[in-house]
Amino acid sequence: MKRFIARPVKEHVRRPAGSPNPAGVMGPEKNSRQAALIEFLLSAPMASAERYEDVPGDTLFPSEHRVISGAGSARRSEFATVRACARTALGQLGIPAGPILPGDEGAPRWPRGVVGSMTHCAGYRAAAVARRSDIAAVGIDAEPDAPIPIRVRARVTVAEERTHLAELGVRRPGVSWDRLLFSAKESVFKAWYPWTGRWLEFDQVVVTLSPDDGTFHARLLVPGPRIGGGRLRGFTGGWTRRRNLLLTAVSVAPVIPAPSEQPLSRPSGRARPHAADGEVT
Repeated sequence: MKRFIARPVKEHVRRPAGSPNPAGVMGPEKNSRQAALIEFLLSAPMASAERYEDVPGDTLFPSEHRVISGAGSARRSEFATVRACARTALGQLGIPAGPILPGDEGAPRWPRGVVGSMTHCAGYRAAAVARRSDIAAVGIDAEPDAPIPIRVRARVTVAEERTHLAELGVRRPGVSWDRLLFSAKESVFKAWYPWTGRWLEFDQVVVTLSPDDGTFHARLLVPGPRIGGGRLRGFTGGWTRRRNLLLTAVSVAPVIPAPSEQPLSRPSGRARPHAADGEVT
């Protein structure tokens, strides 16, 4: 499930066919053209895999077939490919292949002791996993690099964020900042949901994007879950912009520091600290 946005909203924010890539190359993209998009944001102890085309043939387990049997061919291919990515990533952790079935509200049921996240959009599928002893939660999201309609922006942002987006648009025009902020909220939800079992509404988190170092911060406006004895108050994550795509990621360490200590979460990525779990797909 791609929940942070309900399905109707997701349909409104799809990239129009043939629309051009916005001008301008941002931060992380400059130095990582050869690196895998997802790998740029996620470093050890996390494992990841991505694909730009759907896997050929039948790669699903029988139980997965039953889950997706009523869907159209495009949805089945999407479902199969993102799970192929997940199994590749799990294999990097030494975990044998098995079915990855949707659980509550569509969130994937990962093998015992594993946290993970999956994402898919037109032309891209990816998965990231880690052992729960190393990472408490991880969330990733990919979106087409194109602005979202004004009416949708009003639904998925708060006033503080709209002011922030206007400032970013003046500072770095040509970047789909509203879609990037939207993607960050998706990643945050995927990290939030497995720990809480609750929705996180658009107006319950405020995202601030950094245009210079490829990071973002998400401030929770509601009480966060307790992880390792500390209460999560926000997420710090990373983002990148390449190949007509926007990708965001967050992760959370197994132990959350006390308020007087360092930030509650760390941005993922090479040359950057880590970022949070689950996807809903």
